[in-house]
Amino acid sequence: MIRAGAAIVDITPPPGLSMSGFAARTLPAKGAHDALTARAVVVGDTAVVVADVIGIDAAMSACIRERCVLPAENVVVAALHNHGGPVSMAGRLSIAADPTYLERLEDACVAAIDKAAAARRPATITVGQGSDPGIARNRRHPGGPVDASLPLLRIRAADGGMIALVIAYACHPVVLAADNLLWTADYPHFVRQALEEAHPGAVALFMTGCVGDANTGHSAHASISLAANPDRSFASAERIGRKVAEAALGAAEQPVSDTVHARNGTVSLAFERRETEAPNILEKRWREEALSAEPARKNLLGYWTDWARNIAPIKPGPLAARVTVLDWGGVPIVALPGEIFAETALTIRAALGPDKPAFVIGFADDNPGYIPPASEFQFGGYEVDEAHRYYGMAATFAPGSAEALAACAIELAKTTCAGSEAA
Repeated sequence: MIRAGAAIVDITPPPGLSMSGFAARTLPAKGAHDALTARAVVVGDTAVVVADVIGIDAAMSACIRERCVLPAENVVVAALHNHGGPVSMAGRLSIAADPTYLERLEDACVAAIDKAAAARRPATITVGQGSDPGIARNRRHPGGPVDASLPLLRIRAADGGMIALVIAYACHPVVLAADNLLWTADYPHFVRQALEEAHPGAVALFMTGCVGDANTGHSAHASISLAANPDRSFASAERIGRKVAEAALGAAEQPVSDTVHARNGTVSLAFERRETEAPNILEKRWREEALSAEPARKNLLGYWTDWARNIAPIKPGPLAARVTVLDWGGVPIVALPGEIFAETALTIRAALGPDKPAFVIGFADDNPGYIPPASEFQFGGYEVDEAHRYYGMAATFAPGSAEALAACAIELAKTTCAGSEAA
């Protein structure tokens, strides 16, 4: 039997801290709708921890992996990427992070891993594929591709009690919009709540898939607004979350083997500047536009002018991106950094075997922004042309970056899971 454990640590910030995720939002949080958490599942000597924040940068991820009781190369540190959480990355997403909260976040992730490791006991794991809940939509192209996979791992103790349920789905956690001022894990909160109601005592771990171009149907620019929208409410988040959970709980159960492996790779990602005008020209133009812009747009332009003055003049060097594949009993967990598009996830799934249950997640071990596939550059738009400014990056990732990550992930997965099958 595999030894497995799970743990939850509360990371809910106090009211008054800045919220991260929407350029239009300037007011701090006024309270909490649901508790934010760091959740860890440990299988053998490997682990995934997911924190309810918009991103964890590479430096903090490395610290968490080095500080926890498990081998650093065996640990994936991921963010849920909810937009109802605090500022969680120093120097990114345009708002200063609170150093005390960053320290608390790091400590909580380490504690969750260590508690889950201490709770390990003999366990069996089954895997199944839930039906398509029909929630995710391609927000860049009507009818465009989405990764509709809904894998579910059920981890049970020797006595049959459920230790953990591990799920992943590729839909941006942005049901709630910029008018929301309550801490929340968005619709994944309701997914986890429904799974834990079905199996009292279990820990539900939700991993966010490749959602760079997927949400419930609105464009990215639709979020540059402070207006309330009845479709972007807690009631909607609950309806969506429970629909995803219901589809997952219908998954059949296939036993997995008792082998556990982990492999890592590093991909060097280059940048390419999309702006054709000089930074000082852009700064001047955006400052002038801001004089008559409505409040949400004015706030966004403020971030852009800061970017043009302080970040755009920097020539960015390549970014070293970590790719990890965990193999839990023959089930691959492919962990990629940043905001990955559906096309990349589907490429990886096709290479692994389209009918094989697999987890392909983003926001793992870093969140440096959107990493579009080469096919998307011709269409431009927020994710390609603009988002790097808000992220505090000097330029967009160059065409070919997503393909390089996919190639690395496929190679790691084939090697790792081949070892599992041989065992």
